[in-house]
Amino acid sequence: MAISDDAVEVRAHGWRTLTAVHGLIETALEKALQTEHGVSVVEYTVLDALSRQDGWHMRMRQLARAAALSNSATTRLVTRLEDRGLLSRYLCVDDRRGIYTELTPAGQELLSAARPTHDAVLRRALAEAEETPELAPLVHALRALTPAPADRTSETV
Repeated sequence: MAISDDAVEVRAHGWRTLTAVHGLIETALEKALQTEHGVSVVEYTVLDALSRQDGWHMRMRQLARAAALSNSATTRLVTRLEDRGLLSRYLCVDDRRGIYTELTPAGQELLSAARPTHDAVLRRALAEAEETPELAPLVHALRALTPAPADRTSETV
C-alpha cells in the first residue's frame, strides 16, 4: 500500500514548520549566547545536559545523544570545553573503556550566568514564532509539552 501524496505533503509541511521554528530559535540563541557569554548553542547544550546529571557527569556516548552530535564531533567539542576549563574527562572506575565527562566549577559558573540569557531569548523567540500564523500551532504544541511549574528545573518554554 503506497502512502498518498497528501500524507507525504502533510509530513513534509510539518517538517518544514519544525525546521523554521528550530532555525528561528537557534539563530537567536546563538547570537545572544556568543555575544553575552562566549558560548555557542551546542556548547551551552552540553553544559546544560551535564548540569542535569547527578554529580554533573555523563558518559561520552550519552552526551553525544543529548547534544545531537556524532561521537567524533562530541569528542572534539568536549576537548575544546576541557581546554577552556569548563569540563573534565576521567575514566570510569567500573569500565576502563568508559570515559565520563564532568562539569567543572567554572563550567557551572558559566552555565549559571548564561541560563537566564538562554531562557529569555528562548521565550522571545517562541513569542515571535507564535506571531507567525504558520508557526503558531507548533509553538502551542511545544507549550503544551512544558512540565507543570513544580516540575521545572529551568523555565525554558
